[in-house]
Amino acid sequence: MKLTVLGSGSTGNAVLIVAGETRVLVDAGLSARELIRRLAQVGEDACRLDGIVVTHEHSDHSGGLRVLLKLVDCPVYVSGQTREAYLSEHFGVSNQEPRRRSAALKDRVEEIESSKDFRVGKIDFHPFTIPHDAADNFGFTATHAGVKIATLMDFGHITTLVTEQLRGCAAIVMESNHSRDMLKACDVYPWELKQRILSRLGHLSNEDVAEWLQYGFDGSARHIVLAHLSQRANNPYLAKITAEVALQERAPLFPAETEITLSFPKEPTPWIEV
Repeated sequence: MKLTVLGSGSTGNAVLIVAGETRVLVDAGLSARELIRRLAQVGEDACRLDGIVVTHEHSDHSGGLRVLLKLVDCPVYVSGQTREAYLSEHFGVSNQEPRRRSAALKDRVEEIESSKDFRVGKIDFHPFTIPHDAADNFGFTATHAGVKIATLMDFGHITTLVTEQLRGCAAIVMESNHSRDMLKACDVYPWELKQRILSRLGHLSNEDVAEWLQYGFDGSARHIVLAHLSQRANNPYLAKITAEVALQERAPLFPAETEITLSFPKEPTPWIEV
């Protein structure tokens, strides 16, 4: 099994998971044109997708879905609540986007729900609830031939459920959205937005990730990809160093041979194979 983060950040998120001949896209937050371009960049053809899994309705995770569905022939795996939220977003009185979205999803949806496993090709997915201010936000583990990976973004704090689901994973994609100090000092964001990001239904900080790496991480994953980094309230290398220092502080009692990889908004990560 292998994965690549095609792009991640406030401008759009998408992860590709491959096992044998099975190819699954997790989120379609980039434009359809950009998704196709980045898939080609990593040697993949969008027409070979076996499924698209949608974590939640926010535009940076679903904004490219409608147009992409015109170009690919595969089902969309989404919860009922997320589907309704995706269709009911307000785009202005005269905007036809909700109607177009409804037409695009017609006869294409495979409804999923938290803690109920589903299979796409040769990959078994397990969705689980993660805390965010969305209708029904999910993280996912994906398993093939006994190997498990996880992808989860947009969540305000690490719950006991999250920690349990991440045990035994060979690779993890998780957000490290902001530095708390940089966010508080950011003069571009209004205080209301800062409060939302910092809340338990907001976004995970570098410091949150570091605490989990020290005290909650089981050490199994050989690869952790930091995703959804803020371009205004974080620095990629600060996020990476914060995580790496936390891993070093686990030793010598609980050492972890884990490589920290950064994802970026405008380019895919190299393939990570497990």
